[in-house]
Amino acid sequence: MSTVNNAVRVAALSLLTTVALVAGLAPSANATPPSIPSTATAKSELAALTVATDGSMTGYSRDLFPHWSTVSGACNTRETVLKRDGSNVVVDSSCAATSGSWYSPYDGATWTAASDLDIDHVVPLAAAWRTGAKNWTTAKRQQFANDLSGPQLIAVTDNVNQAKGDQTPATWKPPLTSYWCTYAKMWTRTKYKWALTVNSSEKTALQDMLGRC
Repeated sequence: MSTVNNAVRVAALSLLTTVALVAGLAPSANATPPSIPSTATAKSELAALTVATDGSMTGYSRDLFPHWSTVSGACNTRETVLKRDGSNVVVDSSCAATSGSWYSPYDGATWTAASDLDIDHVVPLAAAWRTGAKNWTTAKRQQFANDLSGPQLIAVTDNVNQAKGDQTPATWKPPLTSYWCTYAKMWTRTKYKWALTVNSSEKTALQDMLGRC
C-alpha cells in the first residue's frame, strides 16, 4: 500500500510541477514579438549600423508618425498587439479587449485590464526621428509606427513605458535585468531593419546588454 501511495504522490507532484511550469511560461511566451534575432545575428547587425551623433528634435511631432492604424475590420495596431501578447484575450464588437491576462516582460508584472498596458515602440518615435526618420515620408513613418512584422511593438506596463519615454538603452533599460538581452536584440533588429543610426553611447550600451545573452 505504501508503494502505491508513494507512486500516486510522485505522479501528483509531477503533474503539479508541469502545471506550474506551463502557467509560468505561457504569459511570457505569448508576449514575444516576432523576428527577434539570435545573439550572433544581433551582434552582426549592431556592428553594421552607422554610428552618428543624434540629429535635432526640430520639427518633431508624434502626429508625423500616424500610429494605431487599422489592421483588419475594427481592429487597429494597438488592439492587435494586445491580442497577440495576452492570454485568453476576449474582445468586444469594436475589437477592444474586455478581459484577458498580460505579462509585462519589462518589469515582470501581470495585468488583467488592458487599460494598465501601453504598446511600447521599442525604438521610440522621437529616437527614430533623431536617427534618420526625420528624412522619411509620412507614409514610411506610419509603417514604422505600426510595424507588426518585426520586434518593434510590445505590450508592457503603462507607467514603465512612460518612464522610458524616448530614451535609448544608454539611459534607460527594462527594470528586469533578465530581459536586457532580449530588449537589446529587439532594439538592434529594429534599428537595422529601418536603417537608423546609433550614437556611440547607445552602441556601447547595446554591446554590454548583448554580452549578457
